Amino acid sequence: QVHLVESGGGLVQAGGSLRLSCAASGRTPSLYSVGWFRQAPGKEREFVASITRSGRNIYYADSVKGRFTISRENIKNTVYLQMNSLKPEDTAVYYCAAGPTGDVVSSDYDYWGQGTQVTVSS
Repeated sequence: QVHLVESGGGLVQAGGSLRLSCAASGRTPSLYSVGWFRQAPGKEREFVASITRSGRNIYYADSVKGRFTISRENIKNTVYLQMNSLKPEDTAVYYCAAGPTGDVVSSDYDYWGQGTQVTVSS
């Protein structure tokens, strides 16, 4: 079992930045790939970014490429999502998830956090 806790969300103006953290505990979190997903009101959950357990492979949704950066510190069992140049359309609840491959589909992930709200005002 892996327990995930997101933090770092909040309210920011368009063009601003936030850094989300995903702290993992439990059964060897460093063995898992981690993905970030988001869900806006009335919309389906969508993939944002993922990083494999070694950090060697990283994937981004087209909508965040060049603005968001995912990274991990395995010694701290923490994965980060640095979000720059935020837009109102980035407003959503952001979830981190742990799974075996770091795929872009949510069904690949076995463990999920509770989410953190990100609100970008125009």
